[in-house]
Amino acid sequence: MITMARRKRLLQVAAHRQRGLTVVLENIWDPHNIAAILRTCDAVGIQDVHLVYDRDTFPGIGAKAAAGVKKWLHIERHATIVACYRVLRRAGYRILASTLAGKPISLYRLKLRPPTALVFCNEHHGASDAAARLADGTFRIPQVGFAQSLNVSVAAAVTLYEAFRQRQRAPTRLSKPRRERLLRAWHKLA
Repeated sequence: MITMARRKRLLQVAAHRQRGLTVVLENIWDPHNIAAILRTCDAVGIQDVHLVYDRDTFPGIGAKAAAGVKKWLHIERHATIVACYRVLRRAGYRILASTLAGKPISLYRLKLRPPTALVFCNEHHGASDAAARLADGTFRIPQVGFAQSLNVSVAAAVTLYEAFRQRQRAPTRLSKPRRERLLRAWHKLA
């Protein structure tokens, strides 16, 4: 039996889940990075996360490292970046990949209120050629220090909080039917 306090918390979290913002993780091998990104997704109200492992094997994500949020998120696995992008485009997402290669635009020039999938890639190899080439655009986080890039979980957090900030001006919440389906699924987990 679910307590009233627990039900209230589920309703509160579901009311703040966002539609039109999702994350793609391509070949990220460190389970702690994945767990940290999942925690950030939950913190900013992202419900759907897409994992692509076509070069590396899927690492286990411990519940402790993910602070228990893994069970509350919808995680979809894809065999290739092409398959993942196909699913996202059918759902109406614009796809933006984080990369240092080419001429990415600054994160702070992006408009993140329209339906957007943000792609973060392998810690050592960066975005695959397909992930960057097939995306609708690429972006980078501006830096002025000696380091060329941030840790992938930090880069995801910076990016997701920028999206969260922009979306607070015009919230894009889940539809009532989607929220009700989500609550039914969560009640089974609670």
